[in-house]
Amino acid sequence: MTKYKLEYIWLDGYTPVPNLRGKTQIKEFDSFPSLEQLPLWGFDGSSTKQAEGSSSDCVLKPVRVFPDAARTNGVLVLCEVMMPDGKTPHPSNTRATILDDEGAWFGFEQEYFFYKDGRPLGFPASGYPAPQGPYYTGVGYKNVGDIARQIVEEHLDLCLAAGINHEGINAEVAKGQWEFQIFGKGSKKAADEIWMARYLLLRLCEKYGVDIEFHCKPLGDTDWNGSGMHCNFSTKFMREIGGKAYFERLMAAFDAAREDHIAVYGPDNHMRLTGKHETASIHTFSYGVADRGASIRVPHSFVNNGYKGYLEDRRPNSQGDPYQIASQVLKTISSVPTDSDVSAAA
Repeated sequence: MTKYKLEYIWLDGYTPVPNLRGKTQIKEFDSFPSLEQLPLWGFDGSSTKQAEGSSSDCVLKPVRVFPDAARTNGVLVLCEVMMPDGKTPHPSNTRATILDDEGAWFGFEQEYFFYKDGRPLGFPASGYPAPQGPYYTGVGYKNVGDIARQIVEEHLDLCLAAGINHEGINAEVAKGQWEFQIFGKGSKKAADEIWMARYLLLRLCEKYGVDIEFHCKPLGDTDWNGSGMHCNFSTKFMREIGGKAYFERLMAAFDAAREDHIAVYGPDNHMRLTGKHETASIHTFSYGVADRGASIRVPHSFVNNGYKGYLEDRRPNSQGDPYQIASQVLKTISSVPTDSDVSAAA
């Protein structure tokens, strides 16, 4: 028997952006534990804004298991928060009620800033560094500094060791800003892995004395890019059949549902979606081929392939809840009739 370190990880009840929480218990198993072997575990919800002190019990229900390469015999246990009966989802549990479909594929581009001493990593003690331009996909100390690449490379290795479908990294447009990409088949799977990758990044940065700033516009109304979490999406129908008529109906549905999307695409998005810095205005909906200033960017490959493939919604921001984002995208797609549905109705 081996003693495993089980790190139970969950989202707390803070709004508008929940925090990641984690605590460890030790259990013995013959081998790396399966999800079915992991017990429910209680915690004090009054300390995480998920219960009152007079009735503080909440329950963690394991839903995903990942190897933890940072620990000997480590296990990362992603959990949903349940009520004391262990069966009823807690009101803060957004994962339990989202729309999901394994045929819907999502790729999230998570942008963020490294912060140290209250400013982006690499910024001078006062004022600003040289303007944006050389930092995106940059290389060299003057562009990316001395520890940022070390952190992102180590984070990449931790994600891959955990079995997270991490697809890439790059330095972003602003100094101290970086991005990683996660892909998953199904709303829950993709969003689970974004949250777990966020957790691993936050925990890793503890030893470097660096913070992660997920706010979508941490530098405010300045000529510096904010941070998004662009959502690339497709369904089986979009990948295999598609067509221009269906695409136009889909865009009309996204236009009609604009407010529903903005409501779950992350707080303070009005600060980021200004129509500047490669964003569309929060008050309008637009789409365009290879247009980084549109609400939805249509890849050339999508059009060239007969309006088949994936699309990129550029409006979700870096601190958005990927469960809600993916669910809303899928909800809007599900409202759009396919060509066969239109023909049958006629």
